[in-house]
Amino acid sequence: MDYLYITLSVIAAYLLGSIPPAVWIGRFLYDIDVREYGSGNAGATNTFRILGKRPGIMVMIIDIFKGFFAAYLIVFLLEFVTISENNVIYYKLLFGIAAVTGHIYPVFAGFRGGKGVATLLGVAFAIHLEASLICMGVFLSVMFISKYVSLSSIIASLTFPLLFLFPHFRAGSPVLIIFGLVISAIVILTHQKNIQRLLKGEERKVDIRIRRKKQVDDDE
Repeated sequence: MDYLYITLSVIAAYLLGSIPPAVWIGRFLYDIDVREYGSGNAGATNTFRILGKRPGIMVMIIDIFKGFFAAYLIVFLLEFVTISENNVIYYKLLFGIAAVTGHIYPVFAGFRGGKGVATLLGVAFAIHLEASLICMGVFLSVMFISKYVSLSSIIASLTFPLLFLFPHFRAGSPVLIIFGLVISAIVILTHQKNIQRLLKGEERKVDIRIRRKKQVDDDE
């Protein structure tokens, strides 16, 4: 019976991650599928580019909360399954990964989603708030200086595991280091095209102008 509840929780986390605010806001409020413009991704950055600042912020907030609430499905699971305190973090990670998978391959949007950076951030908030806030600060700082979303995401993701090299953060479970490395790997793998463009000096800087023409960009 425990396995049934765990399986249902993983499915619920995936479905939560599959909620595509970029697609739904674009379709219902603007009659636009953001995946047909800009980068072609259903993420916050592409929403900023296609629909503007306000819907972009809405999408980012929802995507972050998807990851956060998915990780905290552990609260409901504890009502039905006895889990030791030491293992709680493993279930949070499991549900978080399911949510990110849902964001990248959303069942509610034809399995065409975004890159999962905002959803990963939500999971990170649920796992280690202090480290996540620092990474968010790094992201915003790099964004302010460079105007590159991709570069900001990559550097912020690399910062997370590096923080656990400092004694202050080592009080957490060693699995946090692994989680941080997984975050970095996912972000780097999903930004390979961006890295190539950054190296060539061809990466586009962030802007919020409405675009109607399909472009070869892959920021979010």
